[in-house]
Amino acid sequence: MADDRRDYNLTQAQEGIKAKYPPIHMKYEYLDHTADVQLHAWGDTLEEAFEQCAMAMFGYMTDTETVEPLDTVEVEAEGHDMLSLLFHFLDEWLYKFSANEFFIPREVKVLSIDRTRFRIRSIGAQRSKQ
Repeated sequence: MADDRRDYNLTQAQEGIKAKYPPIHMKYEYLDHTADVQLHAWGDTLEEAFEQCAMAMFGYMTDTETVEPLDTVEVEAEGHDMLSLLFHFLDEWLYKFSANEFFIPREVKVLSIDRTRFRIRSIGAQRSKQ
């Protein structure tokens, strides 16, 4: 059986970064929408749910199966509530992606994120005992 591993002539530092990232497990889906794309993402933690939202956005813009992680990038976002935090988190990633910081083929260009349709729902959240 042939080895599916692609040879990118990576440096040792790039190999180290790539090794830190497990294969992508999609925990998102695209929902029908008349004009735009609507996504539904989830995770076992809030951090994973936010990551999956970003991955869904990137997955709509490009074929993420063909992208290899070679570097790490951090974003900082603030919000007055969870919805605004998610909006600013995605907006920061959209800026990074659009500012040509990454060399990734773009299949679709996302122009903006619709704040009016944002929803966050927690399932199975534990209530504090009083």
